[in-house]
Amino acid sequence: MNASVRLSVSSLRAHKRRFAGTFLAVVLGVAFLTGTLVMGDTLRASFDTMFGNAAGGTDAVVRSADAITTPGESQGVRQPVGTDLVRTVERVPGVAAAAPSIQGAGQLVGANGDPIGGQGPPTLAGNWITDPELNPYRLAEGRAPQKSGEVVVNRGAAEKGGLAIGDTTTLRTPDPVEVTVVGLATFGGEDGMAQVTFTGMTRADAEKYLTARPGEAASIQVRAGPGVGRRELVDRLTPVLPEGVEAITGQESAAENTDMISSQFLTLFTTFLLVFSGIALLVATFSIHNTFAIVVAQRTRENALLRALGASRRQVTAATLVEAAVVAVTASAAGLAGGIGIAAGLQALFPAIGFPFPEGALVISALSLLLPLAVGVVVCLGSALLPAARAGRTAPLAALRETAVDTSGASRARAVTGTGLLVLALAVTLVGVLLSPSVWLAGAGAVLALASFVVLGPVASATAVRVLGAPLDRLRGVTGVLARRNALRSPKRTAATAGALMIGVAVVSLFTVFGASLKATMDQTVSRSFAGDVAVSAPSFGAGGSGLSPRLAGAVQELPEVDTAVGLGRGVADVDGQGRALTVTDPVALNRTFDLGTVHGSLDDLGTDGIAVTESEAEKRGLTTGDTTRLTFTDGRGGTFTVRAVYGQSELAGDYVITRAAWAPHRTQDSDTLVAVAFKDGVGADAGKAAVEQVADRYGNPEVQTRDEYARSSAGGIDMMLTLVYALLALAVLIALLGIANTLTLAVHERTRELGLLRAVGQTRAQLRAMVRWESVLVAAFGTVGGLGLGAFLGWVLVAASDGASDSAFAFAVPPAQLAVVALVGLAAGALAGLRPARRACRTGGRAAEAAGSGRRDVRFRTRTGGCRPPEGAARRSGRRPAPCRTARGSGRSPPGQPTTADRAGAGWCPPRSTACSTSVNAAAGTSSTRRRGGRAATGGAVTGTELTAVGSVNQTTLPDSPSGRAPQLPLIAATMASPRPHVARGSASSTTGSRGSWSRTETVSRSRSSSISTVHVLSGLACRWTLVNNSVTPSTARSIRRSICQ
Repeated sequence: MNASVRLSVSSLRAHKRRFAGTFLAVVLGVAFLTGTLVMGDTLRASFDTMFGNAAGGTDAVVRSADAITTPGESQGVRQPVGTDLVRTVERVPGVAAAAPSIQGAGQLVGANGDPIGGQGPPTLAGNWITDPELNPYRLAEGRAPQKSGEVVVNRGAAEKGGLAIGDTTTLRTPDPVEVTVVGLATFGGEDGMAQVTFTGMTRADAEKYLTARPGEAASIQVRAGPGVGRRELVDRLTPVLPEGVEAITGQESAAENTDMISSQFLTLFTTFLLVFSGIALLVATFSIHNTFAIVVAQRTRENALLRALGASRRQVTAATLVEAAVVAVTASAAGLAGGIGIAAGLQALFPAIGFPFPEGALVISALSLLLPLAVGVVVCLGSALLPAARAGRTAPLAALRETAVDTSGASRARAVTGTGLLVLALAVTLVGVLLSPSVWLAGAGAVLALASFVVLGPVASATAVRVLGAPLDRLRGVTGVLARRNALRSPKRTAATAGALMIGVAVVSLFTVFGASLKATMDQTVSRSFAGDVAVSAPSFGAGGSGLSPRLAGAVQELPEVDTAVGLGRGVADVDGQGRALTVTDPVALNRTFDLGTVHGSLDDLGTDGIAVTESEAEKRGLTTGDTTRLTFTDGRGGTFTVRAVYGQSELAGDYVITRAAWAPHRTQDSDTLVAVAFKDGVGADAGKAAVEQVADRYGNPEVQTRDEYARSSAGGIDMMLTLVYALLALAVLIALLGIANTLTLAVHERTRELGLLRAVGQTRAQLRAMVRWESVLVAAFGTVGGLGLGAFLGWVLVAASDGASDSAFAFAVPPAQLAVVALVGLAAGALAGLRPARRACRTGGRAAEAAGSGRRDVRFRTRTGGCRPPEGAARRSGRRPAPCRTARGSGRSPPGQPTTADRAGAGWCPPRSTACSTSVNAAAGTSSTRRRGGRAATGGAVTGTELTAVGSVNQTTLPDSPSGRAPQLPLIAATMASPRPHVARGSASSTTGSRGSWSRTETVSRSRSSSISTVHVLSGLACRWTLVNNSVTPSTARSIRRSICQ
């Protein structure tokens, strides 16, 4: 082991607590990343196993070769195959059995009357295949359906809906059908699959309710005979199949299902979590960098001594990097274990919150371990690289200096660089948003803006802290002043500490602004496009629900209160070679309930061969009224349609609109997604809504909402998304708060002598705690305000880029109430982050005076009030009672006001004859005395007002005098003096008149050779001005000072 490694290891052992915050930040970031990767691999393997088990008895699948895939979908919609093809397949040599698989949408109603599922995951229905080898579902309880109206339900859906064998309920197909549950089933050994529901019925019922025409099926399941392989079976089936029909193996079908789940859910799930784990690691870099920067600054003299003893720059830098590497490796290893635990916890949590994913053992791949480990090490080492290089540049002569002045915040190069980055960010953002709309350019501008905020942080921190801390001067007095000035001591440290919180708050604000903008966009869209009074919709979102019965609109239209009721259905077609979604409706009634902003032509003229196109789609494809386009539907048939209308509002109606008459020959399972209702004049909203609800209850209990309610419910998914985002960002904010707490804790360690003397001269524990807490609040306020501004700007960039890059019109909105809550939470979190450092500061302050100096010092006072009062603890340490008071009058042993021999020996305390007060100090290096010359004391330095000039190098701070008659209980000046030889520092205070009379105090202290640094603290006020020259006093001294001077 070389010297650098030994030094690093010994330093880590001696100062383990300094790196606790860094260790925890790396652990949390790596654990989040590891848990995401492990959970993603586990879910993917579980779905693969489940689909493989379900298709275990299916050797081949016969289906349509063509699929129409719309944007955003991984698997397209295939046209059905004829069930008469089953007989053709059964005659192929090597085929043991074949059965049609009829599939559609069917949503069960639970025992409480609410629909089961439909919130995203599909609600499936199909025929129950009697061959158990070909049926992917396994009967767990009860029996198979044998007659019309009997169904088998997957066990997970039955448990969720409170259904049991023998119960009667409603199945929405979408027309309501009364069914009886006769059996419970599992899929691939699982009761339920992420809220997916399945209802199995007889083949006759499936053809009646789930298909548009009898004799059609989604696919044909085939089982091979003995000795025939799956690939061989496919090769035998292919020649006998008609054109447009193909055969694939059962394993390939199962793999496609797994890929569909992976692309539509797992990839989105893991990517979503990886983004937030990246944010957490980015926030952690600030905390890590700040910790090493503070530690390196505290070791300036130590590193300089190493350089003086012969260590090279490379060795000093390497020693710091070795410490970072040790922390990185150990924290990353702990993060790996924590991430595996998080994955196991999520696996157990999902079923409890209603997402019963397939069960299985955790899948821990090499990539899931090596990637987080590498990321943790790189992040930690990269964050420590600059502080390590700074440590290597330490000059040997720095050992003679106590501290260095931090001027990094006022660096001209930093200000110029940050300003340049900010200007470049604004330029790139404006180009990407206004001139040439591009999400990528806007994103690049956002990244540059973030970088400029980081670079300009130290420059802006001084001004920001002064402004934010200004109210503390009035509200908290000298405590607030000290808290504000402590935050100003190191602008770079303050900015780096606040930067981590700034990023977390910025991301929270970004999503808050973007979510509010989406809500405003939805409200604007509904208000602008929807002209009806009531909207009837299925109680689900996405494509998971079975939709509404197409007969519901007709039933509502018959109500006397209703003027117009129109249903909007959904279809799929290939439009000139590209898959597109179609809106199927009655265009005449649509014009009465929707304002689509028709630009050219009329929706009333569509007919059976006409189509309406949005303005944006017409511009892309160069279409106008009178042009023709080719549509091919899922049944393989199609035709040429003429553009009869061009409209501008596409948010509710989509890009293409055709009539129901044009769609009827090609439809599959007919359903509506929305029914818009307009009331007659004079019909109140409440009365009309109640009438519609009575009719709608007969069609599966859909939701009936007014226009405003419909707009709010449409934004409900946005609130769910924001809740999830806030929960995930809590980790990043937690890491940022740990960084604040860690920085303050290290700063408390750095100010040990200062805090001790603060307590010595009268600062109470409550004041000391408040000072540290308010410093934490100021740092958090700087980060919160910066994060709010940056987040609002990034939110505008995202909304503007989305508006320019998409066909929809986005509205920008800033939610002041929510942002105010974010600000309050940030400030409260900052106060919480300062609790532990504040407690540590109190413990440090109480011991610092005794621990920082060399030798025992006892201060004895004779006050103007007369009487003898020894300092607390003096009698206990000596074991004897104080001697009787001696005065100069009549004894001839000492002039008035001068200490006697007994005073110097610590045996007695004599009251003065007048208001003058004398002090004698016994120090390890000698005895001090007080002498007066014509009412003034001899001095080596002079106190004038509230400023001190002392021998040596001085770091000077000036505070205002106390406005009251009592002296402030806080120090004013910290002066440091370095000398290689014994040095005597003297100070004096001029006479001052206060509410308690006039008096003067002079103290002279001699310090030992071993103490090369003295810290001078001056307490100033109208009642007393005094100078204590030394680097430590005992706790008893502190109490004596408080009683004799500051009471």
